[in-house]
Amino acid sequence: MHDLTEGKPGKLIFRFATPMLIGNVFQQVYNVTDSIIVGKFLGKEALAAVGASFPLIFLLISFIIGIASGSTIIISQFFGARDEDKVRKTIDTLYIFLFFASILITILGIIFSGPIFRLIKLPEELIPQATLYMNWYLTGSIFFFGFNGTSAILRGLGDSKTPLYFLIISTVANILLDLLFIVVFKWGITGAALATVIAQAGAFLTTVIYLNRTHPLINLSWRKLDWDKQIFRDSVKIGLPTGFQQTFVSLGMIALLRIVNDYGTNVIAAYSVAGRIDGMAGLPAMNFGAALSTYVGQNIGARKMDRIKLGLKATLNMSIWTAVITSLLIIIFRHELMGLFVSDKAVIDIGAEYLTIVGSFYIIFSTMFVVGGVMRGAGDTLIPMFITLFSLWIIRIPLAAILSKYWGVHGIWWAIPIAWFMGTTLSYIYYKTGIWKKKSLIK
Repeated sequence: MHDLTEGKPGKLIFRFATPMLIGNVFQQVYNVTDSIIVGKFLGKEALAAVGASFPLIFLLISFIIGIASGSTIIISQFFGARDEDKVRKTIDTLYIFLFFASILITILGIIFSGPIFRLIKLPEELIPQATLYMNWYLTGSIFFFGFNGTSAILRGLGDSKTPLYFLIISTVANILLDLLFIVVFKWGITGAALATVIAQAGAFLTTVIYLNRTHPLINLSWRKLDWDKQIFRDSVKIGLPTGFQQTFVSLGMIALLRIVNDYGTNVIAAYSVAGRIDGMAGLPAMNFGAALSTYVGQNIGARKMDRIKLGLKATLNMSIWTAVITSLLIIIFRHELMGLFVSDKAVIDIGAEYLTIVGSFYIIFSTMFVVGGVMRGAGDTLIPMFITLFSLWIIRIPLAAILSKYWGVHGIWWAIPIAWFMGTTLSYIYYKTGIWKKKSLIK
C-alpha cells in the first residue's frame, strides 16, 4: 500500500503508474498473442473472427467494470481518510457483486452471441468461428472479473506492483498454452480461447491465495464476506455513469464495426490488428489517467486539494512526451507491426494506413484521458460520461458513416482523431469550472 498524499506528485504518480502500465501491457499481450498465433497459423479469416468478437465481449463486460470502478474510487478515498473498516466493507461488497455479475454475463453472452453477429452483418463465413471463440472465452468471466477486480482494489490502496507479478506469470502461461493448443493439439480457435481462460483463472486464484496470506486488508473468504448496502449504493452512484459510458462506448465499437464490415474480410482483419496496436499505444495515457485518479482520490480524502493541480500538471507532462515517442514509433514501423500479425499484403497496407492517420494524434488522446482522470478520482463521473458519449455518438460514428461515403475506409479512420479532439476540449472546459471538487464522499 502506498500513501500518495505526501511527496512530489510527479514522482509519486510515475512510480505508481509504471507497474500499472507494465501490467496492462501484459494484459494486452493476452489478446495480441491470440491474434499473432491465430493470424499466422489459422489464417486471416480466423483472425477477423477473433477481432470481431472483442467489441461484443467488451459490450458484455463494460457495464460491470464501470460499476466496479465506483468501488475503486471509494476505496481510495476511505484509504486516504484512514478508515480501514470502510475499506474492508467496500472490498467485500465488490467481490460479492462481481461474482453474481460474472454468472449473468456468461449466460447472456452465450445465448445472444450468434444473433448479435448477424445483426451487425458480420460476413456469414466468419460467424461460426467468432461465436465459438466468444462462447469459450466467456466461460472464464468469473476469473476475468475476479482478477481485474482484485487489481482495481489494490490500485485503490496504492499497490500497483502485486497484480503485475502474477499477470506476468499468467501471460507467459497464456503464450505457451496458445502454442500448445493451436500448433501442437490443432484445436483451432477454441484453443486460443481456452488458453486465455486457463491463464486468467491461474492469475486470479494465485493472487487470492497470496493476498489471503500476506495482505492486512484483503482476506477473501466466501463465508466471511460482508455485504454493505450503503457502500454498494454509493458505488453504483459513482460507477453507474462510468458503466453507462463503457456500455455506450462498446456499442459504438460495434456500430463502427458494422460500418467496417461492409468492406469485407481484408478490412475487418486490418481493423482488428491495427486496433490491437492502437490499443497498446494508448496504454500509457490510460494508465497515467488511472494513476492520477487514485492520487486525486487519496488527496481529496486527506483534504489536500492544493496537490491536485500539481499532480495534473506533472501527469500531463509525462503523458504528452510519451505520446510523442509512441506516435513516431507507430508511424515509422507501421508495416512491420502489422506484419507481426498477418502475412497478407493487402491487410498489412490497409492497417498501415489506419496507423498513419490515427497514430498521428496520440497527444490529443493522452490529454483527454489525463484530464478525465481528475474528475474520476473526485467521484464526478456523470459529466465525463456525457462528454464521452457526445464525442462518440454525435461526432465519431456519424462522421465515420458520412466520410466513408466519400473517402472509403480512410473516412472511418479520420473520424477517430476528430472525436478525440472534441472530447479533449470539452473535458478541459469542464475541469476549469471546478464543479468536480464538490463530488467527494469525504466531507
